[in-house]
Amino acid sequence: MLLVNVSSKLNQLDFRNAVRHLSQMKTPRPIHPDFQFFLDFKTREVVNLFKDLRQYILELHPDSNELVYHTHALTAVFSISDKLSDAFCMLPMYTNHLNLGFNKGTLLKDPHKLLTGTGHLIRHIDVTKTSDYRNPKVKALIKEAIAFAINDMDKPTKSIGQTISKIKKK
Repeated sequence: MLLVNVSSKLNQLDFRNAVRHLSQMKTPRPIHPDFQFFLDFKTREVVNLFKDLRQYILELHPDSNELVYHTHALTAVFSISDKLSDAFCMLPMYTNHLNLGFNKGTLLKDPHKLLTGTGHLIRHIDVTKTSDYRNPKVKALIKEAIAFAINDMDKPTKSIGQTISKIKKK
């Protein structure tokens, strides 16, 4: 019982940290209405973590384009162009959890062995609290992913700092 109470208190503290970070933000980029529709079905804790992590990524690279999808997960993908192939990270949200994914994670140095996964390219970090991503090691990994994407891009883009919905309307 004590473990449950401690775990519950930690979740409440983490929730408060996410809300505190959100309240300190400059004017955030609006969430696309197509994405917001599905976001409204997620738990408040996951949504607040998502919003804070999204804002953190946009602060690290304000010119990134955000491509939003709804497939097996509700996902925001951050790209240096309007193409998925130029993406540097993504935030897939599942029923009760969120990941910070790196589209070319196997090609990143990852000196602290933060990334998990078994795919050919994609690796991720499980996100359950703000400290899972608001730390110098993850910040360095995100910046490395941005630099890698910029160097790997085929041709310059005209789309800068936009949110683009790839969500199919029924």
